[in-house]
Amino acid sequence: MALRESFYREQSSGLGFGEETVEFVGLDNFIEGFEDDRFWASMLRVALFALVCIPAIQILSVLLALLLDSATRRAANLFRLPLLIPYMIPGIVATLIWVYVYSPDVGPLTPMFDTVGIDANFYSGEMIWVSIGNLMAWNAIGFNMLIIYASLRSVPREIYDSAYVDGASEWRVAWSIKIPLVRRTLVLTTMLAIIGTLQIFSDPVLFRSMTPETVTRDFTPIMAIYDWAFAQGELNYASALSIILALVVGTVSALFYRLTNKAPTS
Repeated sequence: MALRESFYREQSSGLGFGEETVEFVGLDNFIEGFEDDRFWASMLRVALFALVCIPAIQILSVLLALLLDSATRRAANLFRLPLLIPYMIPGIVATLIWVYVYSPDVGPLTPMFDTVGIDANFYSGEMIWVSIGNLMAWNAIGFNMLIIYASLRSVPREIYDSAYVDGASEWRVAWSIKIPLVRRTLVLTTMLAIIGTLQIFSDPVLFRSMTPETVTRDFTPIMAIYDWAFAQGELNYASALSIILALVVGTVSALFYRLTNKAPTS
């Protein structure tokens, strides 16, 4: 349906005073989309954010999974559920919680930083991506950690025991054995993170309600598409932008999967 709508456009006759008609315009919407500076600026903004946020989330997820795998089964069961709780909370609810926590009026963080002489405005242009990134990490680390931990538990323990007998340290076993053996799981979780990050929407939309001067209506590609479709009524053009975004996400994901699969398997 979106593909079909992207080939049409509502146009007015009679110098804009006549009745609007839907006309076939071919690739005009796509051409306009590829020339839309604001849309591609939002794409670049999210891409730069992903380059920082995704590696940080993956590193923390791997570290937590390795710590759980090294702990006793009883200790792992004790910490596994609390680490997963943030993922179990609906995204909108989690965002509302953090919007409250970041609030300079009622949130606890701003007064806490004020006591040590730090003026922390989590809604400023310099901090907004840090605020959103922290929310995404808080929500995603537990999920990724659980997948990686399950992959680690499926590895035969005899492999680790052999390494320990040969004198390998815990760090050496983690770096040379555990991480390579879960490489495919890391590829999967990273690819899911790429797809999700490029389509980020609900988090910045709720932050926009608190700081509209920082989070603009075209802050992310999905927000730009939403604005064109439901605020400006240009559903056909928004459909074309959504197809372009789908092509970008699919291309980036396919390239990442292809590049990571070139690495030698263990």
